Amino acid sequence: MAQAEVSTKFSKKTYLFWYEMMLRIRRFEERAGMLYQQRKIRGFCHLYIGQEAVAAGIQTAAKPGDPIITAYRDHGLALARGITPNECMAELYGKATGCTKGKGGSMHFFDVSKRFYGGHGIVGAQIGLGAGLGFAEKYKKTGNVAICLFGDGAARQGILHETFNMAMTWKIPVVFIVENNFYAMGTSVERTSNVKDIVTLAEGYDMPGEIVDGMSCEDVHNAMERALSHARKGNGPTFLEIKTYRYKGHSMSDPAKYRTKEELQDYKDRDPIKDVEKTILESGMATNRKIKNIQEKIKEEIDTCVTFAEESPYLDASEMYTDNYVQKDYPFIMD
Repeated sequence: MAQAEVSTKFSKKTYLFWYEMMLRIRRFEERAGMLYQQRKIRGFCHLYIGQEAVAAGIQTAAKPGDPIITAYRDHGLALARGITPNECMAELYGKATGCTKGKGGSMHFFDVSKRFYGGHGIVGAQIGLGAGLGFAEKYKKTGNVAICLFGDGAARQGILHETFNMAMTWKIPVVFIVENNFYAMGTSVERTSNVKDIVTLAEGYDMPGEIVDGMSCEDVHNAMERALSHARKGNGPTFLEIKTYRYKGHSMSDPAKYRTKEELQDYKDRDPIKDVEKTILESGMATNRKIKNIQEKIKEEIDTCVTFAEESPYLDASEMYTDNYVQKDYPFIMD
């Protein structure tokens, strides 16, 4: 299934961009977890800690016009796409200054200006929507490619097969990505399917696909670059199985006792942020002082976004009925 490897040499600018972006996501998520335990953030909260290299590699390979849609573990991808920590934290607090005015919360980050289309709570629903975004780009002849992410649990939904068939038949420009963190909630892939490598599902539709190391920014970027190029040439979709790992439970209410400490530690030893920092320092791209400055900058950003969220107002009750889709001339409503 794997396509030919394309050698890519990454610049100092790219490595520093990856480091700062991943550190921003990590520190934001760590603080969100603390605030959730303090009951300042309510509802559901699914952290992205451990999966930062996926968001980083996608962002450097994609173009700003490429629409992105994902599941409810969306904080990291939203931050990578450029939604500010202030807007993201305010959304977690349910404040009016949030990216969806506090109406969406953790699972429904959204910003059309950044071409970030959610944040979806219905498992697998974004697979069909992702193909729809790609179809719109094809119809409008923009040259953009939709990027559609979902988890390993969502890969078992029927909508995947319907969408894959349509996307290949119509050669829709979309990259389907399963972020395989090995556990659908608390159930391992091995317990849910005879197919351990989810990428093989693409074979039934003659869709190209490959397995990607999701703990490596370089591997994610290279795979995305190939898949996006394939789609921009009019060849249709690619399916990437990006094997990654979440260090925390499925959500804040999950103690994650279904996995061993040894397994968790093995992935922490491959932490993408530490690996990129090591590459930067050992190659002489930056000094320890520069790394320290980035760390201090991110800490200040996160402190600021918490203050911003806490001081922001809640939405007025009059906003309850705004931002709902209404077609005033809809012909099938009977008075």
